[in-house]
Amino acid sequence: MQLAARFRQWLFRTGADDPSPLTLTQRRIFILPSRVGMLFALVLTVMYAGAVNYNLGLGHALVFLLASLGNTGLVYSFRNLFGLRILAGRASPVFAGETASFAVRFENERNQPRPALRVSAGNDAPEIDFVVPAKASIAIEIPCSATRRGWQALGRLRLSTRFPLGLFFAWSYPQPPMRCLVYPQPLAFPLPIPQPASRPGRHGSTAGDEDFAGLRTRQPGDSPRHIAWKSFARDPEHRPLLVKQFAGGNEPECWLDWHELPTGMDVETRLSVMTGWVLRLEGAGSRYGLRLPGREITPAHGESHAMLCLKALALFGSRDDDADPA
Repeated sequence: MQLAARFRQWLFRTGADDPSPLTLTQRRIFILPSRVGMLFALVLTVMYAGAVNYNLGLGHALVFLLASLGNTGLVYSFRNLFGLRILAGRASPVFAGETASFAVRFENERNQPRPALRVSAGNDAPEIDFVVPAKASIAIEIPCSATRRGWQALGRLRLSTRFPLGLFFAWSYPQPPMRCLVYPQPLAFPLPIPQPASRPGRHGSTAGDEDFAGLRTRQPGDSPRHIAWKSFARDPEHRPLLVKQFAGGNEPECWLDWHELPTGMDVETRLSVMTGWVLRLEGAGSRYGLRLPGREITPAHGESHAMLCLKALALFGSRDDDADPA
């Protein structure tokens, strides 16, 4: 069994990603008669036997004409894949239970189009029919079920064609170097209680003092250190005292702590709950931080912060946990 598996791996070049771009050569293309082709060969055999038995010259001519037609179909089936370039694209992150979409580009450098192409991500995956025009390229979105969190590789594709007569089935097994990040499936769970932000050296009004938000007229009770002295110095006789406004400094922030979840909750459920927390807080525009065993992400908000937290949850416990969050 191991010898057969090794021979299959050597023959079909499976088990390792192909370079991108990949150009299909005769070493990567396989071709066999289809069921229609086998029936066609059987009919030709019967016709040839009849022509020989009854010494029919026109019968011989018809048999050889049809055989040459079949041989031409063999050549064109092979040529429809030969020289096709395959380039790996990108795959956007999805949540577990959704369908990942891998964008694979096919380039045709010939002056003739490549019709009747078909690609799928596995034996049970849906097949996609497409045509690559002459001197052009086309991007195909290949769906693949995302069942588990973490990195999911596209794996081996099956690219095939029955062009032009359907008598032969030509195929190849390209394996573009593509993978998709799968986040844990979000679950609804009560949010932790937000806590006031505690930052060293930050004291002042409830408006906060982190990000500059503009100027306003000074009012009694405003701190002198917030006065815009440079603006006042330009025209001290006619310009009133202005005070700098800041936003976000004392905004409540929420820590999403692994250890605050119930003790009996398993790892995958914890990650799903924390994923739901991240989505809810990000949708509300709140500041939040993430505490996982061995890792802590400081409070912030925004799309990049949400992606960083979701990636940390997706790769928790894996060797890629410390990978670049970009």
